[in-house]
Amino acid sequence: MAGSLRTFRKQRRAEAAGAFAAEAAGLDWLRAAEERGGALIARVVSVTEDVLELELLADAPPTRDAARRFGAALAATHDAGAAGFGAPPDGWDGSCFLGRQDLPTRRDDSSWGRFYAEDRVLHYLGRAETRGHVDAGAAGIVRRACDRIAAGDFDDGDQPARLHGDLWNGNVIWTADGVVLIDPAAAGGHRESDLAMLDLFGCPLLEDIVAGYQEAHPLEPGWRDRLQLHQLHPLAVHAASHGASYSAPLVRAAEAVLAV
Repeated sequence: MAGSLRTFRKQRRAEAAGAFAAEAAGLDWLRAAEERGGALIARVVSVTEDVLELELLADAPPTRDAARRFGAALAATHDAGAAGFGAPPDGWDGSCFLGRQDLPTRRDDSSWGRFYAEDRVLHYLGRAETRGHVDAGAAGIVRRACDRIAAGDFDDGDQPARLHGDLWNGNVIWTADGVVLIDPAAAGGHRESDLAMLDLFGCPLLEDIVAGYQEAHPLEPGWRDRLQLHQLHPLAVHAASHGASYSAPLVRAAEAVLAV
């Protein structure tokens, strides 16, 4: 407890050393965008190697108004930008993480396609193969899709967005004040990646969220056709960490990319 503020403490168990400090840096970086109308972000109260203390959030039912406001705010967070594709939060020089896995970062001027193929898909595909969760045939299809991505076939000139990076429904907390985001894997990336993760794992009132987003920052035509392109990353992560059941969805996403 810090003063009268009710808090929630996360204690390190299987998390890697430095994971809490990285999470706190990501939360602070995302919260800096609130001043520009960005999404509400859980406040960091304190952080040590073994404990991350955050403000305690009280749940409230989702509403269409809150969903639309969140969509617009998420667009503003993305618009706050990043130093590059794969760039870590400003001022953070340590390792970054996605859940319990490391998250590669870059500080160069890579194109989105090269960054995404190498650091967001192939990085985790290799682990999935090594662990026997994806066989050689399936991995070959994913690699063919990554060849197209790395070649720049889907680069669109959009500037690096300030991404939450792990935007599944469990990290979207509906409160009386609106949606508050927790547990990021924050880094620079493509704005469609956050929306694709919301779509992949489901989120209440997603169409209202998208409507609010579109009003604030219209998405490029055909963005729905690119959802599976952006879902390759979380599917590869899950194939690496959660097993062979994610191999088939990963391959279907890769085949969809090859068909575009």
